[in-house]
Amino acid sequence: MLAIDTVPHSHHIIDGTEITIRPFSPADIKLEEDFFHNLSPITKYFRFMEGIRDVSPAMLKQLCDIDGKHSMAFIATIKGSNGEIQIGVSRYACGTSETESEMAITVADQWQHKEIEILLMKPLLEYAKNNGLHKLYFYEFSENTAIRKLAKELGMTTKADPDDPQLVTYSLHI
Repeated sequence: MLAIDTVPHSHHIIDGTEITIRPFSPADIKLEEDFFHNLSPITKYFRFMEGIRDVSPAMLKQLCDIDGKHSMAFIATIKGSNGEIQIGVSRYACGTSETESEMAITVADQWQHKEIEILLMKPLLEYAKNNGLHKLYFYEFSENTAIRKLAKELGMTTKADPDDPQLVTYSLHI
């Protein structure tokens, strides 16, 4: 099992900007709050599968409660004039069993379609595998073409929801 504090940070250059991918820390709660506050309504809709204006304090607490075993998150950050700015997050949390977990990914609107998604998913998948998970999955609207493209790049299987044609389950055995 990997410990959160042993996971190295990675650095990448995209469009001339240095992007840091690192494990989420409880100290990042303000970064997370600002990140979600600045997402467009459509990005929030795709992420939460409903129209929400902002994250509640209870939801923020839940998103930031990472234990490194049953839940894990990686964030993408850039340097801003006032410090770090979060531009993306990938995470997994309690799933259907000890070896399966639900995951999610969100990237700031201006950074979408620039491969941040893959940069965030690679360490999450590696971490999950090294911590005993065998399958990660997520539910998404079938109209979300960006997620469909990411799922294809990752080799995920796709299954339409028999009860709701607008929903798709993507899963990956790791």
